[in-house]
This record gives sequence, C-alpha cells and structure tokens, in this order.
Amino acid sequence: MNIAINTRLLIQNKLEGIGWFTYESLKRITVQHPEHHFYFIFDREYNPEFLFSDNITPIIQFPQARHPVLYYTWFEFSIPELLSKIKPDLFLSPDGFLSLKTTVPSMAVFHDLNFEHYPQDIPYWTRRYYRQFFPRYAAKAVRIATVSTYSKTDIVNQYKVDPEKIDVVYDGAHEIYQPLTIPEKERVRNQYSRGLPYFIFIGALHRRKNLINLFRAFDLFKKSNPSAVQLLIVGAKKWWTSDIERAYNQMTYSYDVIFTGRLSVEELSRVLGAALALTYVSYFEGFGIPIVEAFRCDVPVITSNVTSMPEVAGDAALLVDPFNPESIAEALYKAYQYESIRNELISRGQRRKNIFSWQQTADRLWESIEKAVKS
Repeated sequence: MNIAINTRLLIQNKLEGIGWFTYESLKRITVQHPEHHFYFIFDREYNPEFLFSDNITPIIQFPQARHPVLYYTWFEFSIPELLSKIKPDLFLSPDGFLSLKTTVPSMAVFHDLNFEHYPQDIPYWTRRYYRQFFPRYAAKAVRIATVSTYSKTDIVNQYKVDPEKIDVVYDGAHEIYQPLTIPEKERVRNQYSRGLPYFIFIGALHRRKNLINLFRAFDLFKKSNPSAVQLLIVGAKKWWTSDIERAYNQMTYSYDVIFTGRLSVEELSRVLGAALALTYVSYFEGFGIPIVEAFRCDVPVITSNVTSMPEVAGDAALLVDPFNPESIAEALYKAYQYESIRNELISRGQRRKNIFSWQQTADRLWESIEKAVKS
C-alpha cells in the first residue's frame, strides 16, 4: 500500500499540538509497517530527523502553505498535481486540510472546530477559509479521525457527518514527562521563578487559551491569599492580542507573572514537573495535551468544565468555569492551600495517564487508515 501524507507541520523546533500528533503517530506507524510505503509531502526544506524509516519518500511541494491564498494554491493545485503522478492508495492529512480536486481517496484528522464556535478569535481571512472549506473536507473524506468524543460529536452536529465515518484517536504525551525529585524541583524553581512555587500555563498564547480570565483569577487568588506564588506562562506570543495585553497590564500582581517563551520538550518537562499545579483553563479544546503531560509528571491539574477537557481529565482534575475568574481563583486556592487535595489529584492522575499514550494514538490511527483504504 502507498500512502501520501501531508507533513507540512513537521517543522524542526516548532512542533505544537497538531505537529506533535503528526510526529508521534507517524514515527510509530512508518516503523511498525515496513510492508507499506509512505510519501511525506513537505512545503519547505525538511529536517532528516522526520524521515523515521527507509519506507519513506520525502517530497517538497511548493509553495509554503501558511496563508489562505497559499492554502488554496497548495491543496487545490500543487497537491492534486503531485498525487496524479505518484498515484497513492490514500491521501492522509493530519491537519484536516484536504484537496477537493483530487480523485485519490482522502482521510482527514480534524482536531477541533473552534473556528465554528469562536470565529472572532481567528484572523478574518483564515476563519473565512476554514468555515468555507472544512465542511467540504468533511464531506470529501472517506474517513475522519478526531482526538476526542467531544470533537466527534461536534463534527457530526456541525457538518451532518455519519458518526460511523469518524474514529476517535486520542492524543498522547511524550515519555520524557516524568515526576521530579524534590532537589530537581528546587533547581528548576531557582532557575525560573527565583526559587518560589508557581502555577503553570502551557500553550500558544491564543485567545481561546483564556489568559485574560487566568490573569484575573490569579489576581483574585493573590489578593485573598497573600503569598509568594508565581504564575509561569510557557508559550510563544504568536497569537497575543491587544485585549490579552490589556488584561495583563491591568493586573495588580503582574510582577508575579513570568513569561518563559517557547521551551524545548526537555525544558518543558522540567518546568511542568516542578509546578504547584497546571492551570489549563481554555474555553475551547479538541483535546488538551498538557493535561496528560501533567498527569505523567505527578502535577495536579486545574482545567475547564467545557468541551473536551472533562473527557480528558476525568476525575483527576479540579474543573472550573473558564468564563468565571472567581471559579478559577477558588481552584487555585484549593491547589495551593490543601496538600490533601493535591495528593488526591496526583493519585487520580497516575491512574488516568495510562489511558493516553502516543503508541495507542498510532495504533488507533492505523486502524482508521485501514478502514479508509477499504472504504
């Protein structure tokens, strides 16, 4: 079997949620299935580290697809031209984009439909493209994989897709995320937070990550619980907006907020492992990988009671109303004040983490691929 795969989000040192899904699942699938051949289609020069096995043929297909006009050019002209030459049995797109002009059977991975629910959070031309084309991609796909039951239900409701056509393929977490010893935690805190305990946020600094209400909640927590606790914000400011900036500038305790920028996986595992708790209070997620990473690090989790997050967290997190800063602040207080609550959350997270692994992701995605080829 020959499978062509859109690997445009495999970019060295710039992997995020969808990029990690692509990397971790394909790394396993290609090695575990040497009897099949895979064409990795990049839109720029690639790093050889992404060629996981000998049964991969890399292809660079220009232009770089990083803007709606270039999305259209790449997927509706470059991709069908290439597919007509290599004639694969399946075109797999881990970022959900498909080509409407190819006759090759196609399979999409939809991670979430946040642009349908919160279009104002996305630049105008990007959201217009998404809302115009993703319903058509859903109809075009012979099969769809998605990362949570919540997202599956959302796709069915939004695009009237037959639920039998959709497979749930949970995300996983890297094996590097492990608990730290007390001396290791002290070293990390000395490096990042002046030796002080801290809550941690991890993710792109996007509006839907709800930093505005996290900042407000942290201020409420500090006002009612005078302490040295810091708030560590880990992620690139790619989507930083004026209203996030304004919320930060209005904080009373802004000097207790520390921005680390983007960190390597190695450093990220350390700063997460030394945290008092993960504060992951987005108002929309298709999955929420940091929740599982925190479970693996024996770090308590505070997350939202909406979309996919209760599904991922189960009973191993303090669930909050992301639209209510007081609700978030109350959870911060519990995680800070009560060791018994922290220990119970850690214990539940230790049990919960075994549900999610990148190996299971790869296995389930491969099962979905086999169904797509047989469609």
